[in-house]
Amino acid sequence: MILTRFDPARVFYRFLTPKWAFLPTSGAGAAQHGGRFNRPGIEALYLSVEVETAWAEYGQGSSLPSPGTLVAYTVMADDVVDFSSGFDPTLWSPEWAEWDADWKYIARIERKTPPSWRLADDLIRSGRRGLLYPSTRRRGGANLVLFSSNFTAGDTIEAHDPEGRLPTNQSSWP
Repeated sequence: MILTRFDPARVFYRFLTPKWAFLPTSGAGAAQHGGRFNRPGIEALYLSVEVETAWAEYGQGSSLPSPGTLVAYTVMADDVVDFSSGFDPTLWSPEWAEWDADWKYIARIERKTPPSWRLADDLIRSGRRGLLYPSTRRRGGANLVLFSSNFTAGDTIEAHDPEGRLPTNQSSWP
């Protein structure tokens, strides 16, 4: 397993829906229905390395995505798994081969556990702070999922909002 550390100079991006813009560092939205690397009930914050990837992930293949606000984040975290180059059988164990399976179909239609959830379970149990992985929505793009429940005092996620333009509570958003 390849581990890395992010220092505060590393910037990531995310488009926030109006519903969650008042909690820009929360993983509560992903906890409601699950995500590629989190089961329902597990908070996970999904960010992208590139703005273009954040846009592709936000739209989820739609030609006309709903309104969103682009936010830049700084992340400082130890013990992040770097899977950004994807599956290579010489570097990764076989269970990583199906990381990009259609998790929504498997979980919601087949009512089974997606391979990516099992991988995330192992990462979370072992105390990993996150996972850097290839985007399935934009060729060449990469994403970062963070498991804030595993963060320690030295780890941080900050939304860059120097002018205080993000809403501070749900009712302050139009």
